[in-house]
Amino acid sequence: MGSAGSRREAFDSHGRTHHSCAMAKARRTEIRRDFRFEAAHRLPKVPPGHKCGRMHGHSFLVTVVVGGEVDPELGWILDFAEIDEAIRPLRERLDHYTLNDIEGLENPTSELLAAWILERLTLPRVEVRAIEVHETCCAASVAYAY
Repeated sequence: MGSAGSRREAFDSHGRTHHSCAMAKARRTEIRRDFRFEAAHRLPKVPPGHKCGRMHGHSFLVTVVVGGEVDPELGWILDFAEIDEAIRPLRERLDHYTLNDIEGLENPTSELLAAWILERLTLPRVEVRAIEVHETCCAASVAYAY
């Protein structure tokens, strides 16, 4: 087999042939990984009497958004297990703690929590593009790296 036969081919919606390596490099690709933690907090800067000024807790859902080039051999940007490993120390620091007691989270709004995680999360070979923090099923905040 010649070199053309050793490459996998794919077809676009118009039936044109593309080599899989070229397709992987041409696409902007992101992957997302969710993790959860439970924590208490109060927001010290809200007006007097505001419900969020009282101590309360949430079951937080955090989405890590990672972007990069798809490895032509592996077919992925990054193993999800690498995200899990990188987020583990942050999750352990947040889970079942009072967020106000953590340095940098003295005013732990979901916006500031998303930024706090974004500033501390690093992954090899890829860009952490965003952190999305859901404090309820219908309220979230996103911190972008760009």
